[in-house]
Amino acid sequence: MDDGRSMTPGLTTIAAGDEQQSIRLPVPRPGGLIAAAAIVALVACGASWWLTVVMWSSGSPLTTGFQVALTVISALGTIMVLRPLAQSAAFSRPTGSLDTAEGRSKARAQAESSRRRAAVSMGLSAGFLIVTVLVLFLVVNDAEIQKTFLQPELMKLSLKETLLAFRQNVLIAVITQVLVLVLGLLLAMLRMSTSEAARPVRVLATIYIDVFRGLPAIIVVYLVGFGLPLTGLPWISTFSTMWYAIIALTLTYSAYVAEVYRSGLESIHPSQVAAARSLGFSYLQSMRVVVAPQGVRRVIPPLLNNFISLQKDTAVVGIIGSIEAFNQSKIYAGNHFNVSSVTVVAIIFVVITIPQARVLDHLMARQARKRARG
Repeated sequence: MDDGRSMTPGLTTIAAGDEQQSIRLPVPRPGGLIAAAAIVALVACGASWWLTVVMWSSGSPLTTGFQVALTVISALGTIMVLRPLAQSAAFSRPTGSLDTAEGRSKARAQAESSRRRAAVSMGLSAGFLIVTVLVLFLVVNDAEIQKTFLQPELMKLSLKETLLAFRQNVLIAVITQVLVLVLGLLLAMLRMSTSEAARPVRVLATIYIDVFRGLPAIIVVYLVGFGLPLTGLPWISTFSTMWYAIIALTLTYSAYVAEVYRSGLESIHPSQVAAARSLGFSYLQSMRVVVAPQGVRRVIPPLLNNFISLQKDTAVVGIIGSIEAFNQSKIYAGNHFNVSSVTVVAIIFVVITIPQARVLDHLMARQARKRARG
């Protein structure tokens, strides 16, 4: 149905009785956004090059390599910021005639492209400015921040022994993860049991989960690591500190993982359990054969997120005397009155954790795509 409006780009035709009037819509001009982007770029590039010049001319204690790196960063940052800004300015000028509908349509497309490139330049400028401020933070006060946290000599000196000690962190994390997967699933199934006969263990499982979710991991590690040896119990009181750490972290994280499992198991429709029970399966058989395989697949991303946290919490086992990476780095820090060795541990944990986080993002995106497909 004709509503009296023209479909010609840049023109709107309004019907008034038997007469029609064409109104030419203005072509937007991105000049204001380009000007704002140019100001932000000028501030970011100016701050970076000012800092570079100051570092080269003030006799800074920083190494020449650091000064060269700062110069390269300033040059690359300037190119990255100015390139989209220049493209934005070029697209801001219409290349066709504005007297025709086609020319006005092309001008609108160019204006949109100009705005987009100006916004990109502003984003890059903001990031560039943040990097410059961080570098400035490192070099102020005679570069004391850099010398305290990032002294290359001490980082290199402590790297080998810290990596060797980190093997214990990895071993603790792997063994604990296996135990947590088993114990957490058992706790979740016990807590979900609806049988009257299983009520006592269901209550105990609920109490266990509530207690250990409420306790900080460091307290559990301390109680287990120092308490069990004092009991004098045969076999248990002679464990190594590594196994005390595994026991403590298993007790803590199995409570969290049980709740993750429970959310996945409860997402399975009850009709599937009813169908399995009607075929003669017991409750445990129904959970093991029908519910658990489906529910566990749904909670793989949150499980991986818990394991990332578990891996980081292996650093707290140092309080019971275990010579893992953090404790080893503290020895170097105490001997040299400098925490650069602890920075090495931080870098190691980040390097190990980031790939796992990306895998987690991939799994969550894949699940979202599956849900979108129905």
